[in-house]
Amino acid sequence: MTERPEVLAAKRVVVKVGSSSLTTAAGGLDTERLSALVEAVAGVRRGGAEVVLVSSGAIAAGLAPLEMPRRPRDLARQQAAAAVGQGLLVHRYTEELARFDLIAGQVLLTVDDVTRRSHYRNASRTFETLLDLGVIPIVNENDTVATSEIRFGDNDRLAALVAHLVRADLLVLLSDVDGLYDANPASGSASLIPEVAGADDLAGVQVGKTGAAGLGTGGMQTKVEAARIATGAGIPVVLTSAPQAGAALAGEPVGTLFRPTGRRRPARLLWLAHATEPAGTLQLDAGAVRAVVERRASLLPAGITGVRGSFVAGDPVDLVDPDGTPVARGLVNYDAAELPELLGRSTRELSASLGSAYEREVVHRDALAVLARASR
Repeated sequence: MTERPEVLAAKRVVVKVGSSSLTTAAGGLDTERLSALVEAVAGVRRGGAEVVLVSSGAIAAGLAPLEMPRRPRDLARQQAAAAVGQGLLVHRYTEELARFDLIAGQVLLTVDDVTRRSHYRNASRTFETLLDLGVIPIVNENDTVATSEIRFGDNDRLAALVAHLVRADLLVLLSDVDGLYDANPASGSASLIPEVAGADDLAGVQVGKTGAAGLGTGGMQTKVEAARIATGAGIPVVLTSAPQAGAALAGEPVGTLFRPTGRRRPARLLWLAHATEPAGTLQLDAGAVRAVVERRASLLPAGITGVRGSFVAGDPVDLVDPDGTPVARGLVNYDAAELPELLGRSTRELSASLGSAYEREVVHRDALAVLARASR
């Protein structure tokens, strides 16, 4: 009996698969696993739904050809492995999808591609065009050019953000564990959590980090965080193991279902909150915190008590409360060097003494995302 009608009703699905689910312990691609995943994806397409596949595995796939015994720690060698492995990975997907008369299209993303307005629009158009043409986009972070300062961090988070970017109806996270457990499954006393309806259901749940093979960059912790991002934007999430991909996509009650906890947000604000690193911080007084968090107002100079960091106009900055806790993130309209003499002063006063150019907000409400923990 089908217990997940929201899965069967999904017309656009994002599927994310991790490195450990596609590769052998030695680092090469596991062709049988990849073939089984593609068969599950093809089943969704036969049912009339569109699919975007976010696939890790490029670095892991490049290890064996380069005779690297394990994932390198330094960025340069990781990028070299990715450059070799990405081609192998997409080639295998292309061959496997062709068995079902489906076409693969490679999409490599960096943070800049989805946080800068013009790049974001282009990424959105690219996905829409590929899906309109019946292509299966194969998405990965562009590991060959990304630096440690401008990375998504893990493909679980990337998948959640892509799900929102393409306006998906469902996100499926596949790993080497068949769902979320209330403790380490290896302990023998852990129980599978079949459904998560909100943060309260996760109270006391212990989540682990990178898998034993050491091939991935994340673990259960990153998957729970990705589920929180997606469900907070109104997208249901199924978390299960790669061998159960077909069953999960068929609506069977496998793994863990995370139910939506919020509504869809303006797309760029979701990326702003979850795909950027702040270049600095602005400390707010209590009144400004209430204005920003509760009234969703713009941030004015009068409510700022301190500035930290080196940033320029257009950079993302964190807005923190008097205790230093981040409550929002936004794109600042001033350079860091300009702000100290503006603090605590009204825009009317600034306009009168410095000119009309200083009448603008420090962070406009349309470029400001209240962080989830501050809005509860």
